[in-house]
Amino acid sequence: MILALLSLPAVPQAYAQHRPTDQDEAFRGRQAGALRPLREIEGGVVPQMQRRGADYIGAEYDGGMGRYRLKFMRAGSVIWVDVDGRTGAVVGRAGE
Repeated sequence: MILALLSLPAVPQAYAQHRPTDQDEAFRGRQAGALRPLREIEGGVVPQMQRRGADYIGAEYDGGMGRYRLKFMRAGSVIWVDVDGRTGAVVGRAGE
């Protein structure tokens, strides 16, 4: 058994020293009840944008701002919708 463990490759440095990412912060915030779930945020924004003819591309989380940023495409243009992760309120739009 020890011989088998010794034959395993060393763990890359990147895995050995994990640095928190925005996704980690979003997970912890969601677990603590401080952030709304992404699916809830999407449920409030995506249908409105689709009615306006925009296709939903995806989302990211900005831990520094505590905001989700949802990305849409319409007629070849990118539209960003920023949503407060705590309240679910739309706090900004860009690219419309």
